[in-house]
Amino acid sequence: MGHGRRGHAVAAKDSRLADPLHVAIIMDGNGRWATRRGLPRIFGHRQGAQRAKAVVEACPRLGVSHITLYAFSTENWKRSTDEVVGLFTILSRYIRREADRFHQEGTRVRFVGDRSRLEPKLRALMGWIEERTRDNTRTNLTIAVNYGGRDEMLRAARELAASAVRGEIDADDIDEAMIAGRLDTRDLPDPDLVIRTGGETRISNFLPWQSAYAEYEFSPVLWPDFTPAHLGEILDRFQGRERRFGAIPA
Repeated sequence: MGHGRRGHAVAAKDSRLADPLHVAIIMDGNGRWATRRGLPRIFGHRQGAQRAKAVVEACPRLGVSHITLYAFSTENWKRSTDEVVGLFTILSRYIRREADRFHQEGTRVRFVGDRSRLEPKLRALMGWIEERTRDNTRTNLTIAVNYGGRDEMLRAARELAASAVRGEIDADDIDEAMIAGRLDTRDLPDPDLVIRTGGETRISNFLPWQSAYAEYEFSPVLWPDFTPAHLGEILDRFQGRERRFGAIPA
């Protein structure tokens, strides 16, 4: 089923719908997908990486110009060492394997999150693909790695406090724009739609500032089974929603 930016089955009701459309996804359910099949959890993460590839590839025809994927949270360090190492290995392989395709298809790749705790080789690889794809504009793929919304806001607050101590800014002048300008996502539009797969109904510290007025969808489908068709169905429902941004409809 093909989709254009305004070509979903249900016409958009609110002219304030963002253009380009930014979809953020909490890719949940990899481990349960593997466990139900009697496989180690890492097999679910590998399948999840393949699903991410398919969904990102479908973004242009679905009218999605920005997509942000939650790959590893600041809380995921609590998992077993084997699983954490396996996740970063999958991420490294994903970057290397897809780099040429991303560049050829006009996909810009960026990462958000605190990189200080990551291995130097992974940080270098992330920086390499960001630099290689920085001029691409067809699709904007952002991958959240060692990301947590509270951690992000804490880092922003510390940066603002340091600037105030140095006399560069007055604390009374700090406003929303100054905070947003120090978040990891400062170069990105806020998400219009946040999707969580896997049946859970919580946001897990994902883009809390940026998603203040985003629409939410909680899908029961485990991420390794989530297809571009599922995304298209959710986008159809999204286009039928009335987004008020705190105001009362005329």
